[in-house]
This record gives sequence, C-alpha cells and structure tokens, in this order.
Amino acid sequence: MRIGLLTEGGYPYARGEGGAWCDRLVRGLAHHDFDVYALSRSPRTESAGQVATPPQVRSVRFERLWGEPAPHPRPGAGRATFKAHRAAFRVAFRDLATALAGAAGMSAAQRADRFATGLYALADLAAESAALPALLRGDEALAELEAACRAPGVRPVLGDIVVTELLTAADLLERQLRPLSAPWYGPDELGAADVCHAVSGGPAALAGLLGKRFCGTPLIVTEYTVRAREALLAHRAAGLPPAVRALLGDHFRLVAGESYRQAALVTPGSAHVRRWQERCGAPKERIRTIHPGIDAGRFARAGAAAEAAAQADEKAAHADPTVAWVGRADPAKDLIALLHAFHAIRREEPQARLRVFHLPAGDGRAAGYLEHCRTLAAQLFPDEAADAHAVGENPVSFEEIGSPGAPEPADAYAAGDVVVLSSSAEGFPLSLVEAMFCGRPTVSTDVGAVREVIGGTGLVVPPRNPKALAEATLDLLRGPERAARLGAAARERALALFTVTTCVDAFRDSYLDVVAHHPVRRLPLLDAQGAPRPFTTPAESLSPTRLAPTPPHPAWTPVPATRP
Repeated sequence: MRIGLLTEGGYPYARGEGGAWCDRLVRGLAHHDFDVYALSRSPRTESAGQVATPPQVRSVRFERLWGEPAPHPRPGAGRATFKAHRAAFRVAFRDLATALAGAAGMSAAQRADRFATGLYALADLAAESAALPALLRGDEALAELEAACRAPGVRPVLGDIVVTELLTAADLLERQLRPLSAPWYGPDELGAADVCHAVSGGPAALAGLLGKRFCGTPLIVTEYTVRAREALLAHRAAGLPPAVRALLGDHFRLVAGESYRQAALVTPGSAHVRRWQERCGAPKERIRTIHPGIDAGRFARAGAAAEAAAQADEKAAHADPTVAWVGRADPAKDLIALLHAFHAIRREEPQARLRVFHLPAGDGRAAGYLEHCRTLAAQLFPDEAADAHAVGENPVSFEEIGSPGAPEPADAYAAGDVVVLSSSAEGFPLSLVEAMFCGRPTVSTDVGAVREVIGGTGLVVPPRNPKALAEATLDLLRGPERAARLGAAARERALALFTVTTCVDAFRDSYLDVVAHHPVRRLPLLDAQGAPRPFTTPAESLSPTRLAPTPPHPAWTPVPATRP
C-alpha cells in the first residue's frame, strides 16, 4: 500500500513527540510505502534538523508556512489573463472571508458551506494559476476581508478592526492557505497514494482535502491534541489582537470541521479529542480512537525495578520523601501551583524534597517562565540553616534533562516516590504515560485526557488547586503500600494500551479498512514495469452485487425469552 503522510511541524523534523510517533508508525509498517509531505511552521521547526527516514519512505516533500511563499509555476498559467484570475479570486475569497466573519443570520451549517465553497474555489484557481499567493497578499484580499468584517451584524470585536490588524490577519491567512498552491496533487504525487493520512487537523488536513478533491484519494485525519485549541493558545501567547485571533480561530475551526466531514476515518488519540471532533461535525460512525504509541523500552529498566520492589513487598524509598515532576517548562504546566503545593507538603513532611526535571528551554518565553519558577522557589524556601528541620540545602532542585550529570528521563521518574502532573491545560499527557511505564504512583490534575489515561491507577485532583494537590501527594508519601500497588497497576495499564505495537496494529487495520471501502479509481492499473498495482482496485469492489451478510453462529443467536 502507498500512503501519503501529511505532517505539520513534525516528522521528518527531529522535534518533539509529534515527529517521534510518526517515525515509530512508519518504521512499524515496513511493508508499506510512504510519501511524506511536510509543512514547516517556523524556522525553529527546521533548526533541529531531520531524522533519518527508513527505506519505506520513498520521498519527502517540503513546504513552508513562514517566510516568502515558494514559487510553483503552473503549466496552464498562461491560458487565462491575470485579470480573469483576479476576478475569480475576489469571488472565492469573498465567500471565505464572509464565513470567517460570520455575517448576521448565518447558521453554523451555512458558514461551513460558504467556507467550503470559497476554499475549493481558491484551490481550483491555484491549480490553474501560480498567482494565488500574490493575490492572497494583495489589495483585493485586504478589501474583501475588511468588507466582511464591517458587514452589518458581525461580532463587535471584528466591527472595530483597524488596518494594521487587517494586514496581520491577511498575512497569517495567506500562510495557512499555502497548501492550496503546493504541487502535490498530480497523478504522480497524492494521486498515486492509496490513502492520505493527515496527522494534524490544520494545514496538513487541508492538503488532504485537496488530495481527495483532485485525486479521489481517501483521507484519514489523526489528532492527538485539538489543533484549533493549540492555535488559539499560540496566537494568545504571541500577543495577537483579539480581532486577529477571532478570524484565525474560526479559520482553524472551519478547516477542522470540513476535514472531519470529508474524511473516510477520523482517529482521535483520546476521548477528550473525540468529543471536540464530534462537536465540530465528525460523524460518530467514522471515528475510531487510537491512542499514541510510546516506546516502552526506554522505561523498561525503571519499570522492572519498581515491579520487583512491589512483588517483594518493599518500599523503594529514597533517603528523603521525594516528589518528582518531569516535562517541559511552560505556563500551562502550572509549576507555580506545584511549588505552592510543595510548600504545604513541606510543613507536614519537613524532610521532603521536590525535584523538577525539565527539558531545555526552547525559546525566551519558556526560559523566562523557568526563571520565574526558580525565583518563586527561592522565596518560598529561603535559607533554612536556622530552622530546626534544616536539610542543609534548598529542598527544591531544578535539573535540565540532557545536561551533563543530569539523569535520563527514566531515571528522573524513578527519582520520585510520587510523580506529579500539575498542568492547568493538557492534551494527551505523554509524561504521565511515561511515569506509568516506570511503575510510579502519580498525582495528576483533571485536565485533557488525564482521567482517561490514568483510569483508576492514580490520584486525580482539580486543576489550579495547590491544597488538593498537596493532600493527595501526602497521602501517597505516607502510604507506601498503596503507592506501590497503584504504580504496579499503572504500569500494567500503560503496557496494555499505550505501546507502539498497539498503535501500529490499529493504524494497519485502519488503512486496510479505508482502502477496502474507498478504492481509488486510477488508470492505468499497472505500474511502469507492467506489474499490477496493489490496492488500486480491491477485488471486492468489482463484485456486481453486494455480498450477503454472514449468518450468526448458532452459539451467538439470542434465545427468545419465554414466560413460565
């Protein structure tokens, strides 16, 4: 089978879990061919370099969502005048802008239809002309966007939009719409794939929509986080004006809704994401939850040690009761609440320690937040030399994973008697799953997919509640037997649900199911060497009649209830 893998800010760029799980998926399906179509969000995406792709990756295509748009000449660009293209552009962009602004009286369904009409009209224009990027950055786009925002009945936040905000919104929309102009939709590109698999609900899914429109290739959309929500948080962190955030937020929501409706299969990574997708119009019968596959081998040694200690009925305790936190320093992780919670823990357990294992700060914002947390820790726990319970050093330590002398992630989790996740917002909590692989008892805030991941194998408390976080952590520190049982149960749950093998098997079945029900009609049916193309036209699709359903086995036939 040939799969067109559509990524955004992830694989094959060597950055974050978004690329790592794709790499594990591709390597796990060695008998399939992959063509990767990668969208780069920023220079930072490319700064970490690329991972070495396995032999089953036939080709990798790149497109940037930042900087100047790349030129993509069209063979038939001279058949129509630029004036005709400009007129067609204004009509198409007017539909799209009207849907984004949400004119008075438009229902959600009408907005979705108007958005799709404008989107596909722009895609048709891009297929004929290389002028779309310039038109999206030109005066026509600005005029149509302003007219839509100033139409009667639009939201007040848009009615007061100023020129600088319009310029910013138009520029960012042009970047998000660049997949329309990508040269990916020919018979030798996505037209040669049996399945398009978009591993994000944003611009990557937009490329998948065009693969279906122009080539008839069925689309699978996978989301492990809510892409529209991620975009809203990023726009807020970047300090964009409210009017710009409103327009871009609606763009992401409308793209997501259209991709859900057009996809042959939608595969959320959790029930939390699934609920979002259903609210945005994803048909329930075309949704299948597939949890991400995480490499359990990296944590096998720590998990086996915890299991051996539990079987021996021993407390694998440290010299002092230790609370561990592992992850990326970010305001959404709410380390501030954790520090206040530990301040309360310290009053009850004077020998307790908090070890914060953080990844390297990726930008100035993360570095600033980390420095703020260090300052707060110094204020909450000043020099304790005069205290009767002094331990000789600050009870809170900040250790960068990957730095010289710092522990590896598995050792970081093992360093804690209790591992805490203190986030105020979360998608799929990967650090929580890693702690479960290590057999550690956990205390987590009830955000995102935390409750679904942890099941009954850890303690869950409300977010932004340091008092509840402290009380739950103290319960496990003071009850080592209970903590050991929860840690062992957590490891068994993680091994059953979140391994790479489980994830790869689920996607293998999904690919086969989609191809069987949505065969790609393409000619010729033979490749360049004259051999039949597998999966091009499944044999069952040639049956002139529907196959009769298999009768149930007698042992499964329900017996009618009888009255005595």
